[in-house]
Amino acid sequence: MKIGISTACLFPKPIEESLYELAVNGTACTELFINTHSELKKSFAHSLANMLKRFDVRCVSVHPFTCEIEQLMFFSEYERRINDILEYYKLYFQFMNIVGAKIFVFHGGKADKGKEFYCERYSKLFRLGKEFGVITAIENVSRCQSHSSAFIRDISSMLGNEFAFVLDTKQAVRAGETPFAFLDAAGKSVVHVHISDSGELGDCLPIGRGNFRFKPFFDKLNALNPDVNVILELYRSGFCGISDLISSYNVLTKMAQQYR
Repeated sequence: MKIGISTACLFPKPIEESLYELAVNGTACTELFINTHSELKKSFAHSLANMLKRFDVRCVSVHPFTCEIEQLMFFSEYERRINDILEYYKLYFQFMNIVGAKIFVFHGGKADKGKEFYCERYSKLFRLGKEFGVITAIENVSRCQSHSSAFIRDISSMLGNEFAFVLDTKQAVRAGETPFAFLDAAGKSVVHVHISDSGELGDCLPIGRGNFRFKPFFDKLNALNPDVNVILELYRSGFCGISDLISSYNVLTKMAQQYR
């Protein structure tokens, strides 16, 4: 089990500055959130890879800035769109090969056009990613079809080995479900987690500010996939500064030590 922090926590600080701040404060693992097209250039990717190497930080995952147009491009009946977006997503996969990331976060569709259609389109991206050694994993997002644990259970059964899952704990709470329901639904296909605390003060809190049941969550997660990544992802409005992130990271790291 690997614990890390997403550069998204420090948005709108530029990704390279976010990575540097996390690295100099002792973060050993990260998710890179790509914010715009120019950050996909090979020269930029190599500059980030050099920084990762310099500070001995491992990048395990990449989150795309284009997630908001995935409904339009992947789940439209206009065939040319999916051909174009698959070609564009090769840029992400090439970027990932340079920085060493293996998990690609996919929000997926919003409008319900049927599970078969959803699976057919997701499979195209999953197979393309596999050509680059990348796992494309669907994330539960409250405004997308993936907000439902029942939906995740159904498509997991339909897709079989061509399915991987990113569990976002705050998005589960936001959708009126529990993260445990998604663990049950996705099972051993859970490869990545976006984690935060939750409680009366909100659904995206620094670790220790809420009442999330971390011990049973980690027990269940470790039983399903001991190699899973657990990435702290907080919205910038939910913490005061880098010390809050590092404090949460250290608490999570201590929690995970028992499973090593």
